[in-house]
Parts: sequence; structure tokens; C-alpha cells
Amino acid sequence: MLNSVSDPVRRRLSAEDRRRQLVGIGLAQIIDTPIQDLSMDQVAAEAGISRGLLFHYFPTKTDFYLACIAAAGRRILRNTAPPEGADGAAQVRAILTAMIEQIDRRRAFYLTLVHGSGVADPRLAEVHESVRSVSTDRVVAALDLDPGLHEVVHAWWAYVEDRALTWSASPREDRGLALEALVAHCERALDALCAEGA
Repeated sequence: MLNSVSDPVRRRLSAEDRRRQLVGIGLAQIIDTPIQDLSMDQVAAEAGISRGLLFHYFPTKTDFYLACIAAAGRRILRNTAPPEGADGAAQVRAILTAMIEQIDRRRAFYLTLVHGSGVADPRLAEVHESVRSVSTDRVVAALDLDPGLHEVVHAWWAYVEDRALTWSASPREDRGLALEALVAHCERALDALCAEGA
């Protein structure tokens, strides 16, 4: 008997495509749901597979969470990539603005990334460190800074994250600073730190 329109045909995916599909579903859900509250049953159902099969691709819940977090880290880096053709200061301003906007939009996720809320695994720190290290390399390259200032810029990103997390905790109407003012403040902090560290 032929499938009716109401009976979706389940597509057979390669292992890599299935993993990518499952991580995509997880990524879509952590926009609104804390990572530790993700329902594995719901993810499996949306993918059209059994919970048991999901655990074939990701042996534990933590493995699945970490795959989603790593994918989100890569997405952050894509979304904060510097614009081509812009001068160094404009690149840094664009990276900084995009990072603060990412933190503002995905505050709960970023707290998980920075503090490991609900996911106790050292690999989480590796994802966060990767995001911060690439962001540091981008700023150092954009401003053509002395390599000796790499650690200073790395520490500055921690300051930016903390300011952005604090700023994003308040409702928009109660924020003392506009986004542009916060970005300008962070730029001045970078200038001061680099001057001190030179």
C-alpha cells in the first residue's frame, strides 16, 4: 500500500548526517531552553527516531549536550567574524558589537558556556576557551598588536563577557547604557589595557 500524504516517509540518513540533524534540533531548542533541561525524548521524536537510537549516536546525555554546545560555539564565531575590507578599529568594533549582541540574545546559553551551569564536564571549558582564543586572535590581528599583548587581549575578553552578562541581565528599558555606549566603553578599556601592557 502506498503512503498517504499524512504518512511522512522517513529518510535514511548517514551517521554523520543524523548526528548533524540531532545537534541542529538541540541547537534550536537551547535558544529557549537551558541546556540541562533539554528533553532527549523530544529531540528523538522531532528527528523521527527512538530515544535508544539517539543514544547510539551520542552515548550519554552529556555527550549530546557537549556536541550542541560545541556547535553553538562555532556558530558564535561565525556570527562574530570580522567584516572583510574594514580597517582594524572597525573590525574590532564589529566583533565586539556582535559578541555583546550574541550574549544578550543567548544569555542563558552563554552562562552555561562560561560557568558550566548544569553540565559538569571539563570539555565545556574547552569550547569556551576556543571561542575566547579565536576572538583574541582576531583582535590582535585586526589591530596588528604586538604578540606579547595576546594575554592582555584574552583577559579583556573576560571583562567584555562579564560586562555584557551584567548589562543583559536588566530589561532593556532599565539598562543604563545603550549598546553603542557599552561597546565604546569596552573599546576604551582595551586601549587602556594595551597601553599599560605595552
